[in-house]
Amino acid sequence: MKKSFHRALNFMALFTAVLLAGLIYFYAEFLQIATANVLLNGIIIGTTVFGCGLCFYQIFRLIPEYKWLKAYIAGRRNVKMPPVLLRSVAQMLVGRPKHISAGTLNGMLDMILMRFDDARESIRYVSNTLIFLGLLGTFWGLILTVGGFAELIGNLDFSSEMVMEKMQAGLSTPLSGMATAFTSSLLGLGGSLFVGFLAMQVQSAQNSIFRELENYLSKHTRVAQVIPQFNLTTQEIKRMQQLSDDNIEMF
Repeated sequence: MKKSFHRALNFMALFTAVLLAGLIYFYAEFLQIATANVLLNGIIIGTTVFGCGLCFYQIFRLIPEYKWLKAYIAGRRNVKMPPVLLRSVAQMLVGRPKHISAGTLNGMLDMILMRFDDARESIRYVSNTLIFLGLLGTFWGLILTVGGFAELIGNLDFSSEMVMEKMQAGLSTPLSGMATAFTSSLLGLGGSLFVGFLAMQVQSAQNSIFRELENYLSKHTRVAQVIPQFNLTTQEIKRMQQLSDDNIEMF
């Protein structure tokens, strides 16, 4: 569990560091892309930074859960309760029962999976928001491009000698629309990919805690034994029915 948890955290830190190094190295190109549409691209970049911080918050949030599980498996008494995710399970295991039933084990595992899934819901929403913002910028840029070309063609006077100069001056609007479409799509999809990778590492860290707790509880699970049925003969069945009828007649 410790190795898997640290590996997930190291992957997150390494991937973020590589991305920051790439942005610093290609600072001029990134700045040109970001300033194609300052408002929309700024929102996309801010959402990506928020999603990155949320992923690191979620994985650091697992540290108290990890410490509690490690101490509980080691058999320590008076272990401090974990803050959120494993609190309900810890309250049921506070007495350190020797055996638990298979139904109780399934209920505990389902409860943990539900809490882990709820914790990742906000990250999934941020990732989907980045994709939406990228598509929004694409359609916004296409609208500006089509509208700019329509306005340019409508205002051109092809009989004038200055038609080429006016065409060059009027191309700024549709070209800015194309820049908005391409840059917002690039930033939105790239941000979603970045946040999605961090979310995958958070899920990996959660799964390491879940598997460790599942393996420990499985060793203390008692499966109910099936009581064998008695094979009765026909005469014994008739005898039991007769005794039952006699008891009914007595009442």
